[in-house]
Amino acid sequence: MTANGSPYAPHTDADREAMLSAVGADDEEALFDIPDDVRFDGEFGIEARGERAVRSLVDRTLSANDDLVELLGRGHYDHYVPSMVDHLSDRSEFLTSYTQYQPEVAQGFLQALFEYQSMLVELTGLGVANCSMYDAATALGEAATLATRVRSTSGTRVLVPERLQAGRRRVLDNYVSGHDLAVETYPMDDGTADVDALASLADEETVLVYAETPTVRGAVEERADEIGTLADDHDAMFVLGSDPVALSVLEEPASLGADVVVGDAATLGVPTAYGMGIGLFACREDYLRQVPGRLVGVAEDETGRRTYTLTLQTREQHIRRERATSNICTNQAWVALRTAMHAAWLGPDGLVELAGDCVERARELAARVDDVDGVRAPVHDRHHFREFVARTDRPAPAVADDLEAAGYAVHVVGDHEIQLCTTETNEEALDGFVAALREVAR
Repeated sequence: MTANGSPYAPHTDADREAMLSAVGADDEEALFDIPDDVRFDGEFGIEARGERAVRSLVDRTLSANDDLVELLGRGHYDHYVPSMVDHLSDRSEFLTSYTQYQPEVAQGFLQALFEYQSMLVELTGLGVANCSMYDAATALGEAATLATRVRSTSGTRVLVPERLQAGRRRVLDNYVSGHDLAVETYPMDDGTADVDALASLADEETVLVYAETPTVRGAVEERADEIGTLADDHDAMFVLGSDPVALSVLEEPASLGADVVVGDAATLGVPTAYGMGIGLFACREDYLRQVPGRLVGVAEDETGRRTYTLTLQTREQHIRRERATSNICTNQAWVALRTAMHAAWLGPDGLVELAGDCVERARELAARVDDVDGVRAPVHDRHHFREFVARTDRPAPAVADDLEAAGYAVHVVGDHEIQLCTTETNEEALDGFVAALREVAR
């Protein structure tokens, strides 16, 4: 116990007096300005209950949630997660390992993260993948700041699609605010990039061009290679957004000219959380020492055995601040572990089969929805992956409200547009959904 009675702040009374004097404060209380209405008054206001009463209260609270069949997507996708993932990832050696700083006691976890990186390298065709970031939005933000470090252009313009998930755009704006970068949008045409319009916007001031496939409206980007060429012509970085399931059947990003691939890897290994994900970040090997976050690498121990360790950790906690590539603190290591387990369980053939189903299910549901009076689907004359937009004669909010009353949740994306997403987890409910849509669409 220290002189001031705290086991966590090892300062003597003299230390405290010297620090308070240096900042001109009379006591520790003067260092904080906490409004009275949020100041802790010593009471939590939570009634003490036994375990049985707590469980009963939680059950009653959760039962108040609407029990809806979700056809929601737009960046959050619900795929079946095999029980093997839960059972293995819940082992204590994984749950209790915060960060794998001590390789001698974390070989299993480090190997799983190395396999995660290796899978992303194979799916993207790029040379390097880090062992996860917070989510797709922060991965995009990190790609923008990476561009400022590695591109020879002095430009400040970051070009993104006009239809971009709102959360990703807000995070990107926050990321670039301190880097003298300006985020601008380029038009979309029939659900994908308007490449001709993009060509007229891109110039020598462009430092990064971002595109997605599938796009936020579920359409597969058919001209990604042209976007890559366009970015290269202006010495701008080409960043492509996608996810591991889609990447298993879409053209390899490296062959399209992508310098960086970002996205959400939580399409595997994690049930839909509508908020929590895992950031996918892969890039060309030229950027190895500029990759944000951490990398797991292969080494040898003193007996020559293959081992794994954190090899590059270019974040502020580990190196001088002025040399850090990012302020990413912890990462989604446990979620990356689950993603790697799910991908390994599927194997290459299983992953491709799952992706093929995402194409077929969307096509089949669009055809059924298009057969409903008062609805046209899909709106975009494109190939779709998991989801698509449908046009409704009735105002879309009214259609969505009536569907919710019937037990189905859909996205409203326009005055007369709803977006529908289907995977194996809601497939059995589609007959009922189509029947409900027939009732409410007229």
